[in-house]
Amino acid sequence: MAAVRFHNHLLLLFFHLFFTLSSSTETQSLLRLKQSLVNGDRSLSSWIPNVSPCSGTWLGVVCFNGVITGLHLSDLDLSGPIDVDALAEIRGLRTLSFINNSFSGPIPAFNKLGSIKSLLLTQNDFSGPIPNDFFAPLNSLKKLWLSGNRFNGTIPQSLTQLDLLKELHLEYNSFSGLIPNFSQRLKSLDLSFNKLEGPIPESLATFTVDSFVGNEGLCGRPLVKTCEVSDTSYSMASSVGEEEYGSGWGRKVIVVLVVASVAALLFLLLTRKRRVEFTAVSRNSNAEEAVEVQVASVRGSVGERRENKRGDIVMVNEMRGVFGLQDMMKAAAEVLGNGGLGSAYKAAMTNGLCVVVKRMREVNKIGKEVFDAEMRQFGRIRHRNIITPLAYHYRREEKLLITEYMPKGSLFYVLHGDRGLSHSELTWPIRLRIVKGIARGLGFLYTEFSTYDLPHGNLKSCNVLLSDEYEPLLSDYAFHPLVNPNVAVQALFAFKTPDYVQNQKVSQKTDVYCLGIIILEVITGKFPAQYHSNGKGGTDVVQWAHSAVSEGMEVELIDPELSSNDTNSRNQMLKLLRIGVACTENNSDERPKMKEAIRRIEEVQV
Repeated sequence: MAAVRFHNHLLLLFFHLFFTLSSSTETQSLLRLKQSLVNGDRSLSSWIPNVSPCSGTWLGVVCFNGVITGLHLSDLDLSGPIDVDALAEIRGLRTLSFINNSFSGPIPAFNKLGSIKSLLLTQNDFSGPIPNDFFAPLNSLKKLWLSGNRFNGTIPQSLTQLDLLKELHLEYNSFSGLIPNFSQRLKSLDLSFNKLEGPIPESLATFTVDSFVGNEGLCGRPLVKTCEVSDTSYSMASSVGEEEYGSGWGRKVIVVLVVASVAALLFLLLTRKRRVEFTAVSRNSNAEEAVEVQVASVRGSVGERRENKRGDIVMVNEMRGVFGLQDMMKAAAEVLGNGGLGSAYKAAMTNGLCVVVKRMREVNKIGKEVFDAEMRQFGRIRHRNIITPLAYHYRREEKLLITEYMPKGSLFYVLHGDRGLSHSELTWPIRLRIVKGIARGLGFLYTEFSTYDLPHGNLKSCNVLLSDEYEPLLSDYAFHPLVNPNVAVQALFAFKTPDYVQNQKVSQKTDVYCLGIIILEVITGKFPAQYHSNGKGGTDVVQWAHSAVSEGMEVELIDPELSSNDTNSRNQMLKLLRIGVACTENNSDERPKMKEAIRRIEEVQV
């Protein structure tokens, strides 16, 4: 018996020594990775020897039961070579994220990481072709994001052999050739804005047009362009008439007339022959102002497009392609709404790209050169939680601002207007993701526009758009310096807060107050009365939340649709709710600064 106990003791000692040595080896591997990276010493200063990577102090290191399972090294301005051999020594590594850094050159040898499940390289500067068999060793890969780089060549055939692959994002690259036939049941796919051609495989035909736009050579479902007919210049009106409204002649005529009338509207709007006002509201609007237009793609060199003639469209961001005034004239358009800064329309180009055209009547106090400089600064913004303008049209009397269209609509709509699938998907993890994304976008704006009194100035749920993956994108930001002062009081939500109503002044703490309202709105699911100009209707979420906290009844504020038996999840919800309460203190001096509010939000866990 004693021998057995001694044997067990030796086994325990052996395993203890094994895991201790393993942990020490992986610590050294991470330190080698840090040394291989440009800016590693600065951005990863928390990675220090003699401290366990799973202690909670190592930035971006994710652990489970003392095992390193993920590295989330996003937005750290990292570049240089990546020591993949060091990563391969981390046996439990399953997720690797280098999103929004400055890496360049060919794709590193990540295929040495045979157990990796998620590889996220979005928004870097990687380039060149990827070998056809590159992904063959990655049998466990479920999620691959390569979007926003400069990869070219064909899509590697080895991707079709990964049985577990569920998400594939290759948008905004220069991949060319045919799309391989994916037999897997992909849940998320984006191949938009590459140089792909030929028929879309039948296995991918169930995805929406947005997954394939920006590839002029593609044909077949779900695109309007068919592969059997050589002349692919079908009008949007015809395709809608045939596919959505049936083949009846009368319905086709109605559709054509609607499209023609909206095209005429754009012509009048852009040429200023006469003024037309609209007040329609759509599910896809930002609850106040938004227009979607479908425009035919017109290709041309960057140099040609930058030499815009007077009155033409001025491109400030060419990531979605290049178009001009004539393209807009061909677009099928839909009126979406009318808001404080002007009307909005939705337009769809013949290549499938949808944009929002905002007709801004009240941005008239600055000249063309200053306006152009501001728009180009906006156009240079690159952040996953901020929607970047594509182009503008300038006239002294009014301006048009053109941005990408988000089919899912705004946070406001999904919370309060949509009781279908999108609303049912607003689980606690999704809502937390949305709030964190909003916070991260604000953090970027507070760096980019640090000298502004109001880096956002119009923050509310209808100005938070949602991607298909519920990633929030801030819109209508940094307009305060551009808007006529007498109009700003009526048009910008910052001027509806206690800061201005009671003290006639606004500051960066005003944006904090607006963030707090969104947090309370997301947690409670209630329509904030603060969004009504007359204060009537909805729920005064600020007064309700502050009263509940003072009485210790916070749990009653949580949206019943978020009810959970998980005590930890409920505590995290209450933690976020209290941050919302702190942000909406009536006295701005008692609110946290934006940086502190963001830090506290990031600490909330699912």
